[in-house]
Amino acid sequence: MNQDPLSHGLWEASAPPAPEAPALQGHASADVAIVGAGYTGLSAALHLAEGGATVRVLEARDIGFGGSGRNVGLVNAGMWVMPSVLPAALGPVYGERLLERLGQGPSVVFDLIARHGIACEAERAGTLHCAVGAGGLREITERARQWQARGAPVELLDAATAAQLTGARGFSGALLDRRAGTIQPLAYARGLARAAQAAGAVLHARSPVAALHDEGTHWRLSTAQGATLDARWVLVCTNAYSAADGLWPGLDSELVHLPYFNLATRALTDAERATVLPQRHGAWDTRQVLTSFRLDAANRLVFGSVGALHGAGLTIHRDWGRRALARLYPQLKGIDFEHAWYGRIGMTPDALPRLHRLARNTWSFSGYNGRGISPGTVFGRELARLVFGQQGEDDMALPVSPWRPVPLRRVREAGYELGARAVHLTHARW
Repeated sequence: MNQDPLSHGLWEASAPPAPEAPALQGHASADVAIVGAGYTGLSAALHLAEGGATVRVLEARDIGFGGSGRNVGLVNAGMWVMPSVLPAALGPVYGERLLERLGQGPSVVFDLIARHGIACEAERAGTLHCAVGAGGLREITERARQWQARGAPVELLDAATAAQLTGARGFSGALLDRRAGTIQPLAYARGLARAAQAAGAVLHARSPVAALHDEGTHWRLSTAQGATLDARWVLVCTNAYSAADGLWPGLDSELVHLPYFNLATRALTDAERATVLPQRHGAWDTRQVLTSFRLDAANRLVFGSVGALHGAGLTIHRDWGRRALARLYPQLKGIDFEHAWYGRIGMTPDALPRLHRLARNTWSFSGYNGRGISPGTVFGRELARLVFGQQGEDDMALPVSPWRPVPLRRVREAGYELGARAVHLTHARW
């Protein structure tokens, strides 16, 4: 995608080709201009175009370049925090509304995949949140209680059943969420792009927005190459890849960037495959510096954690991956990784997303905290409904909030990266 195998790794190697999206040239107009071709922007484009709006998407790099093309591919419901955190932080109206809409998020994703025939290795086998130790078991037990109280199809598993479903030993239990599943994330982004184009949306890659001017009746967006686009509405869907020196610097300043990497093995043999995630669940554990693991369609094991694959981190995290994988699955000891890649997650101080009104008819969702697939897809639909007047500001999944810069953000980011290196230098050595 950008001549860097460490940016998109296995997903770039195995995804269907990206649809044609030539850079914007000259002058154009549309009802809605969307900045960013990740899940939120592409979902908004698809829903808007299906509703009859004229839409143009301006992407600074390539479709799915940001977190949408780099993540592990777990399609989960809700946010990372406990369900009860949402009503406590947002109030009963917005909190319960957000829980309900994001609880249905995996269904929105898998329904779009089915309806548009998106080839993205979609598997809705569920996900496993695996408990490490007594503390981890207490965490998933409470999470199960809260979701079950809301009628969600989640099940608390004991250590023996967790071992059976993961094929690994050492977990004290697991929370099975039957709403969830896995996809090939870059393939899903490209599939959304094709579906949006088929519905009438026009996509422009390599078209970074350099200027924005309010013309009174509409906005004029200018790209770095000098092309212009007039639109009545502007939807900014850049999340963790917002530019610090761009037109909306507050979107960057309110997020702490958490680096996350993935490593992928060769395709497992049939004998190996029978012992690893035998029902093809996606999984992650309860450690603060967590481990995620899932299979792709070719039975490669994708193994990830917090950290950036640059400088000393490249060797540290690869070596940790070999040790940690052998500890979970001794039968895979000595197996190497054929692909390695990483990106960044946009974290907010309270681990909840944000909705911003940036200016007249200019809106943005951001801050997905590592849960971008379902929320991004759902929030793109929310923005489309707002444009159409199908729901007003007070009907959105989140209250409108101003952006608030995170104090000592760069220090926190350095702490995440260096802390992950320190953990991975020592973890799984015994």
